[in-house]
Amino acid sequence: MKNQANGTQQSNINLSIMQTAVEQSASAVVITDAKGAIEYVNPKFIELTGYSAEELIDHNPKILQAGNTSAEQYKNMWQSLLETGEWQGELKNKKKNGEIYWAHECISVVKDESGKITNFLAVEEDITQRKHVESELMESEQRFRQMADMAGEWLWEQDPSGYYIYSSTAVNTILGMSPEILIGKHYSELLTAEDKSDLQINSTEHKPFYALCNHYQHKNGQQIITESTGLPIFNTEGQLIKWRGVDRDITAQKHFQDALIDSEKRTRLIIESALNAIVIIDAYGIIIDWNHHAEKMFGWSKQEAIGQHLEQLIIPQRFQNLHRQGLEQYLRNGEGPILNKLLEQKAVRRDGSEFPVELSISPLKLGNSFIFSGFIHDITSRKQTEQEIRQAQINLAYTRSEINIARRIQSSLFPSKAIKTDDFEIQGFCLPADLVGGDYFDYFFRDKENLDIVMADVSGHSIGPALFMVETRSTIRTQANWPGKPADTLDILNNFLYQDLDTADYFITLFYLQYNTGSKQLSFANAGHPPPLLLKHAELQCEELDAEGLILGVRKNVCFEEKSISMNTGDLILLYTDGLTEAENPEGEFFGIEPVCEILHKHASHSPQIIIEIIINQLKQFCQSETFKDDVTLMVFKRT
Repeated sequence: MKNQANGTQQSNINLSIMQTAVEQSASAVVITDAKGAIEYVNPKFIELTGYSAEELIDHNPKILQAGNTSAEQYKNMWQSLLETGEWQGELKNKKKNGEIYWAHECISVVKDESGKITNFLAVEEDITQRKHVESELMESEQRFRQMADMAGEWLWEQDPSGYYIYSSTAVNTILGMSPEILIGKHYSELLTAEDKSDLQINSTEHKPFYALCNHYQHKNGQQIITESTGLPIFNTEGQLIKWRGVDRDITAQKHFQDALIDSEKRTRLIIESALNAIVIIDAYGIIIDWNHHAEKMFGWSKQEAIGQHLEQLIIPQRFQNLHRQGLEQYLRNGEGPILNKLLEQKAVRRDGSEFPVELSISPLKLGNSFIFSGFIHDITSRKQTEQEIRQAQINLAYTRSEINIARRIQSSLFPSKAIKTDDFEIQGFCLPADLVGGDYFDYFFRDKENLDIVMADVSGHSIGPALFMVETRSTIRTQANWPGKPADTLDILNNFLYQDLDTADYFITLFYLQYNTGSKQLSFANAGHPPPLLLKHAELQCEELDAEGLILGVRKNVCFEEKSISMNTGDLILLYTDGLTEAENPEGEFFGIEPVCEILHKHASHSPQIIIEIIINQLKQFCQSETFKDDVTLMVFKRT
């Protein structure tokens, strides 16, 4: 019994040690039951997957799959486990946060004494980094080969014996052979006898060779000279596994040198013909290049400028210290607050005059030093234009202020409120197209019994017509001190305004009415204005009031016809300018008279103010706009 107890105790100790080892293992460990449900995961597995033990226990490890494991792979896995008791392979899994990771997994079968499978033990190693490295290596090699093909250099690989196992497509350009023909050939087959011995020495020494001159025979018989570089590739045991190299056709080197000279000539031509001044300085701030436009801009010839310090030649004295400090700072720590930016600065000409420039400076490293290229554009004209624009903006602001004043003055000239008596009610409204307009309406008592009503429209709108509107109002109000009928008033008004209107090339349409509160008679005369609309009480149709008469300002001594009608209770008149009927919607259709007549008939029982508001609202809906191209003025007179 004592021995049995000792054995049990030893077994428990071993189990404890094993459990501790699994808990502290650097590998992720997971144990499932025979059906694949997770029974245990160690801390490393939790750390690897991001799941807690509670989230994994009783679940199948498939919750970690990233969707790349095929049914065939699972079939092979189970077949291996059942036949050999273990399986090894790489799996692409997914962590709790969705991050993908790769694992090398070893799965072992755990059996009881009877040989029945009770559990599966899986040990995972995170190989994500390795897979990334492998992928990057493959991509790097692929990119390298693609770049070699694009560069036109012949990239090749040979086995340890010197037989080609890979060739880029550039060999077709260099030697006239396809890569397929080259594969399997020994490199010596392509060389002259003289070159074979030299390269054989390099081959046997297994040492890299650089810029080795080779003589090849082109397929067409032409001799091709290449510059060849090769490296021996060894495995981890130090055995040569292949050669890798590149050949560059230096037959074209002379062409390249000629092209380089031509390129330098073109660059110089571009610099000299540039519209900007191009100035290049070295790390000491000394001018090393100075183009033709710089000569014109600053007044110094190229011979005079080269070799001089830039600051002493074109930088105003107050900025020279900042220039030196900025140059020193960049050379010291690579920081340049004005480099690679488009800036506005002041420059100085040879005669000492300063002018504004737009400047960009770019550093360029040559060997262990720097040069700085500056592109300088004279912006004197632009600055003058900007100043003119700013002044124009100021003037515009003043003009707008004056227009606002004019608008307030004009608004004050309209009747301030409606006139409402036991006999009638009248109200007007003006919506100018601009801040001020050329429409005019007015109503006032000429005497105790006569109410004068005026609706006018000066051609055009804005300040000019508004001034004529004021002059018209002043003339009419002056005449109001004497007895007068509508036709007489129009005659006086036409003769008075004719000279001013003819000189300014304006004209005025005007409708004049006079209502007698005693006789309930309405007299009216027209100077070419759209006829007002009369709606008799309880009638369905509107009637136009009109009388013969020429617009004001066309000629003197015009004869204006005058008519009269009786106004009964409930009758109303709408006076308007053509801005109402000629307002257009987005399709180009006019608002017209018909909608106005419908509104008058439908809402005749309302007050003049409400009728006006309804007409304006429907007009805005029709035009789909809050503003209009022409002034819109309305006035409603209604017998109550």
